[in-house]
Amino acid sequence: MAKKPKGRAVSGILILDKPTGMSSNHALQRVKRIFGARKAGHTGALDPLATGLLPICLGEATKITQFLLEADKRYQTTARLGVRTDSSDADGEVLETKSCEHITVDMVEAQLPAFRGSISQVPSMFSALKHNGQPLYKLARAGKKVEVKARQVTIFDLTLMSMLSPHVQMDITCSKGTYIRSIVEDLGLALGCGAHVAQLRRLQAGPFKAEQMVTLDQLQSLVESVQGENGGAAPQELIFDALDALLLPLDTAVLHLNAVQLCAQQSGALQQGKTIVLDSQQVIPGMVRVYNSSMPQAESFIGLAEISENGTLRAKRLLQTQPQS
Repeated sequence: MAKKPKGRAVSGILILDKPTGMSSNHALQRVKRIFGARKAGHTGALDPLATGLLPICLGEATKITQFLLEADKRYQTTARLGVRTDSSDADGEVLETKSCEHITVDMVEAQLPAFRGSISQVPSMFSALKHNGQPLYKLARAGKKVEVKARQVTIFDLTLMSMLSPHVQMDITCSKGTYIRSIVEDLGLALGCGAHVAQLRRLQAGPFKAEQMVTLDQLQSLVESVQGENGGAAPQELIFDALDALLLPLDTAVLHLNAVQLCAQQSGALQQGKTIVLDSQQVIPGMVRVYNSSMPQAESFIGLAEISENGTLRAKRLLQTQPQS
């Protein structure tokens, strides 16, 4: 007899406000335990030093995490001028210190145009980027050095928010794969005094924004509140109902894609691996969201498919729409 999987087959997206000092995986495991979830994953890892927006995908939502990895991001960072570290952040070993008292707001502003638009940057050796299957930060901590190739990224917006020497606070909106530590390191070099990231907070990833974030403390407080309302012995179902109300629908991660409505017969055929011929008015080539118009709205999103140039629809990533035991 097959072993029954542990945990609930709950699906949805939680926008977590990750605390500092905690790895993204540790935060993920905390959320998974609180929700009693069978399956969970996160998108776009944050360093332990960093805080802020970390989408946690539960259940079937894990099937669309790759589309969040592709999303643009927004950060606020505080750079500490005058000190270079080996990791380009506050967790690293100090490599060099220089005076930065002479650095003015105008001097910083004069350097920022070089960091806007399409730029080339070399990822930090302390990044999660992999080399031969190993994260660079593991190689760096082991004292190993490898050649890291420069990559093109796009900085859509870079604004100097404030400067109170030796700290400079900036707001940065950028494409996927951008390393804020590299921007701060390069800015420090351009100013001639060195710099590292003292604080980093993510405020947006794709469609998800700061106002949607929930902290681990808020999750725990919600659990305790439900228990308190029931004399300290609330049924698990009541606790899970309260927690599940915080989850966003699965399709919120891909609302930027066009949508296609299918009837029950077409949906069934698509889920059987068949190709669907669409009406001419539905033909917009590319990846699309697919909905089963015969199902309740909350359950109608059945996954992602791709429309070819000749107007046929083929499944790319479908969700489990039947109840799971």
